[in-house]
Amino acid sequence: MSILVTGAAGQLGAELCRLLAAEAVGVDVDTLDLTDRAAVLETLRRLTPRAVIHCAAYTQVDQAETDAARCRAVNVTAVESLAEVCRELDSPLVQISTDYLFAGSPGIGRPWREDDTPAPTGVYAVTKLEGEQAAAACPKHIIVRTCGLYARPLNLRARNFVKTILRLARTQPKLRVVDDQRCTPTYVPHLARAIVYILGTNGTSSAPWGIYNVTNSGETTWCKFAREIVRLAGFDVPVEPIATAEFAAPAPRPAYSVLDTTAYHRLGGPVMPGWKEALGEYFAELKQVEEKAAE
Repeated sequence: MSILVTGAAGQLGAELCRLLAAEAVGVDVDTLDLTDRAAVLETLRRLTPRAVIHCAAYTQVDQAETDAARCRAVNVTAVESLAEVCRELDSPLVQISTDYLFAGSPGIGRPWREDDTPAPTGVYAVTKLEGEQAAAACPKHIIVRTCGLYARPLNLRARNFVKTILRLARTQPKLRVVDDQRCTPTYVPHLARAIVYILGTNGTSSAPWGIYNVTNSGETTWCKFAREIVRLAGFDVPVEPIATAEFAAPAPRPAYSVLDTTAYHRLGGPVMPGWKEALGEYFAELKQVEEKAAE
């Protein structure tokens, strides 16, 4: 009995499959259409996984505003099917969720806790909350809320903020990045090992079922995060702050979505390092990758 990982070709899914090794069975859009209820039920009944970690999601935040039906099918309907069959098999379901559930402002005065009431805005955020509610229909559920994922440099398929800033810094005389959204970008290897800890190595969690915030620690803005990326990369490129309104994205973004990770750390799992330390770890591995490529 293995652990089924959906979205296995994505940043988090790929890392979980690497971490779990032979214990993992990965599926992605090319092997299982999660919006097809019959296919989901047939596949899981055949595999009888001892747990399911659901990483697959519709994450194109802006496109979701004009593609709401597809977004809801992936972020809600698929979770309903997984929860149904996990309940039938008595298998834990781990649902990956997002800081976008909180459309608050810095006036809150503290990071968001698991028992705070979500107030999502935008199609993506609303469907992720509905996905949480669908996952909670499975008695054995773990909902992990996280933020701003970026994968190991070795994951060449990954698309994330760090890679985007590195690409732009190589080609642009200056960068302009939003500086009025406070959050905590999270390094995927740290998140993956935390998820495995919460779930338990044998797929049976010793942690209470429910919601856990798991991000790197501290907080920053996307502009400050970009400046640290540029600095660690050794680029002499200015990063200018802009307001969210200047960015003019189709979908709304949270002004303050820092998550309180106290509940996770009380479990005694691997400590989530600070966001600067995590980024430093990324660049240390990137250096190793580049040195090996140059040999």
